[in-house]
Amino acid sequence: MSRNADDLAALIRARAGDAPVRFGLILGSGLGHLAGAVTGTAIDYADLPGFPHAGVSGHNPKLVVGDLEGVRVAVFGGRAHYYESGRGDAMRLPLEVLKALGAEALVLTNAAGSMRADIPPGDLMLLSDHINFSGLNPLIGEPTDARFVPMKDAHDPGLRAALQAAAKAEGLALASGVYAWYSGPSFETPAEIRAIRILGGDAVGMSTVPEVILARFLGLRVAAISTITNMAAGMSDEQISHDHTKAMAPIGAAKLERILRRFLSDTV
Repeated sequence: MSRNADDLAALIRARAGDAPVRFGLILGSGLGHLAGAVTGTAIDYADLPGFPHAGVSGHNPKLVVGDLEGVRVAVFGGRAHYYESGRGDAMRLPLEVLKALGAEALVLTNAAGSMRADIPPGDLMLLSDHINFSGLNPLIGEPTDARFVPMKDAHDPGLRAALQAAAKAEGLALASGVYAWYSGPSFETPAEIRAIRILGGDAVGMSTVPEVILARFLGLRVAAISTITNMAAGMSDEQISHDHTKAMAPIGAAKLERILRRFLSDTV
């Protein structure tokens, strides 16, 4: 843990209270409104030295620390992506701060393109595993042997089962599948999508995998859910764009909020 993370955690406690955080939540494109469901203190990333800037529209760069369904949470209203800076470890400091605040687990969300006809836009997909299609890694340059992080069950089976149970309790479908990380910022070509499908991918996006790796490096349990905003390139006639992603994300976000609320209330 870096000294900078400890200093930032102390700053956050001074503003949001000393009670330890149990869960962290990182919100993807178009999902930032979920932070408004938290009763607590909002802190602009700009007030947290080293945190990412608002580099992507559809993100709300605030950290909100407080209560959601009786559980102490830290909600990140936006994330840094590899394609913004060329740094795979761009989310390392925020996750170190989350760990310093006492968190035991992290739930990630993202907007993704589906490669399965049975998971159309507006649906959700719980990540059972991932493929690092980019080949990049946020632990490149880490000098200690801790960099050799085992990734079996990186997507925690217990958290996944709890999220599935929450979805069932809410009467919502929650498919499971493998997420492939593409570096972006350009969207994938139809040929790349065919390649990812052959490799076993079910959805594709430009985030999340670096955070899973970093979280496991830090000893956090992890689960992730994709909001499907479009069919991947070549899978339909729709025109893929970031505006389309932001427009479609709220459809899945409404379902996602219900699942996350039930998931948290069941952990109390």
